[in-house]
Amino acid sequence: MTRSDPEAYFDRMREALALESEAERARMAQRRSRRAQTGNSNTKALELRGDTLTHLVVIDHRTGLGGRAIVTFGKRNPNQALPWNRFRVGAPVVASDEVSLDDVGNGIVSARNAQTIDVVFDELPEGTFFRLELSADEVTRARLLAAMAAAQQARGRMSQWRDLLLGERLPQFDLPKPIQGAEHLNASQIQAVQFGLSARDFAIIHGPPGTGKTTTVAELIRQAVLRGERVLACAPSNTGVDNLLEKLIGLGVHAVRIGHPARVHELLQHHTLDALADSDPAMKLVRQMHKEAESLMAKSGKWTRGKPAPGAREELRYEARRLREDAKTYEKQIIASILDRADVICATTNYDPEVLGDRTFPLGVIDEACQSTEPGYWPVVLRTERLILAGDHCQLPPTVLSNQAAQLGFATSMMERLVQTRGDAVTVGLQVQYRMHEQIMRFPSTRFYDNRLSAHESVASHMLTDLSPGLCTMFPEAPITFVDTAGASWDEEIDPEGESKFNPKEGQWILERVEGLVEEGIPPDAIAVIAPYSAQVRWLRDRCRYRDVEIDTVDGFQGREKEAVLITLVRSNDIGEIGFLGDERRMNVAMTRAKRKLIMIGDGATLARHEFYASLIAYFESIGAYHSVWEWSG
Repeated sequence: MTRSDPEAYFDRMREALALESEAERARMAQRRSRRAQTGNSNTKALELRGDTLTHLVVIDHRTGLGGRAIVTFGKRNPNQALPWNRFRVGAPVVASDEVSLDDVGNGIVSARNAQTIDVVFDELPEGTFFRLELSADEVTRARLLAAMAAAQQARGRMSQWRDLLLGERLPQFDLPKPIQGAEHLNASQIQAVQFGLSARDFAIIHGPPGTGKTTTVAELIRQAVLRGERVLACAPSNTGVDNLLEKLIGLGVHAVRIGHPARVHELLQHHTLDALADSDPAMKLVRQMHKEAESLMAKSGKWTRGKPAPGAREELRYEARRLREDAKTYEKQIIASILDRADVICATTNYDPEVLGDRTFPLGVIDEACQSTEPGYWPVVLRTERLILAGDHCQLPPTVLSNQAAQLGFATSMMERLVQTRGDAVTVGLQVQYRMHEQIMRFPSTRFYDNRLSAHESVASHMLTDLSPGLCTMFPEAPITFVDTAGASWDEEIDPEGESKFNPKEGQWILERVEGLVEEGIPPDAIAVIAPYSAQVRWLRDRCRYRDVEIDTVDGFQGREKEAVLITLVRSNDIGEIGFLGDERRMNVAMTRAKRKLIMIGDGATLARHEFYASLIAYFESIGAYHSVWEWSG
């Protein structure tokens, strides 16, 4: 059993969190410096790193929950798409006036597509032309520090809980019990639910791509609710929480979503705490009290006849303050009632602790757990008696900017650490996947999942020709096509205005394949193009005719799937340098997004110097999927 000194652990995590914060502030300072130096002369250079959008105008605006302003931004040129960027839903941003460069508002990204981005502000920002920039999230960091301090200082049951997660004692399990009403699950999913429910402390559900991990987690939560337990259900990202909430609603579970409404998918907003509170009949009185308070404050500021009696202004202001305090009290009671009636509270792992008050839960669940750094787990741990972690440590780890923080273990999630130290004693794996053709699945299954995956009969042999009979452009007789450009001098290039790599000849080849697929009946929104480098993504987006074809980096596609996925590997050089393509997990994510067709292009001479890609190319050869660019005639 691995032991860890709690004091040293928390000191290390605090240091890593500080290093990450420093790296983020440095990146923001660099961006601000570039903004000051560049001014309005070369805004394209500002957009290269993906954390700035320029030349924006307000296309539309509307009022959202709580009176917030929802603003839709797009490029000045309505025909111009947004460049590749890192503006994910839920990200904090700052808007600035593009002429004066003054900041005009802080907001939250609530939606995005290829042409526009929606941002929620407390007030409508003033201006004509705007820039948006990602901003640091110091609020979240403060919450994580507070949670770690509470965990470090804990006594009694919580100290035992902390020591178990740090390796100081062994977790305990009861004998698994049968469950009812889970006929929609397969055998390995049912086993995972039973295993999770039998945990006295914590359990891990390992869900490889396409195996229905979130479906399984949602059923586990439903079963816990049927047993009379209340559940805190979390994920590191807003998208992850929304996916889980959607599954729970489909199962008939009474779940409430807490957090900023801007971070919640539009179709799920009526399940948010804000929306439920706003629709509560008692809120009518609260709104009346606020309105009366405003009226009294306005009256105290002006008199139309004569001089007011001594103390009259103060009395009006006192009465206004009293009304506001009473309104807040009633509002808190409404919110408390909503939370107390809910069987499940859904939130990101960095939720606002004040919203939950002193509530604790018999069961906590963290879905997509491998996408969180270790500090992100503690806010959930502090409020739960038992914990279920679900994710896949063979896919992308948490995003970490600081190399020093990564060296301190910040890039390794708690789930991955526990899998490494506890292994099968605390882990149950899902084994049947419902996404990929068997040949697309086979290499990742062998390489990452000990050959345990099997393809469900509904997907094992499905093809693109099932969607478009007569399709011939993309070798429809095979679910995988790999084209080797070795010897063709399709060399990588460095973006002249940045450090990212791109490969225009590979890019052109990919776009021609996309054209062929669309022309022969495959809908553009069923196609994805994945590139490992942002410069290649920008190059492709600038030239692709179809707005509904999704083009993004590997990170942007984790958790997603498409009928046809095309991957351009970009790297082609004489020294065999492949950069972060050397992280095998990136390729695992990229390849396993494809359902019916996987198309890849790359320089085998560059790639095959690395054992992983040599094995991958050998697999392609073994199934007849390998083609040299010299023989290509499609």
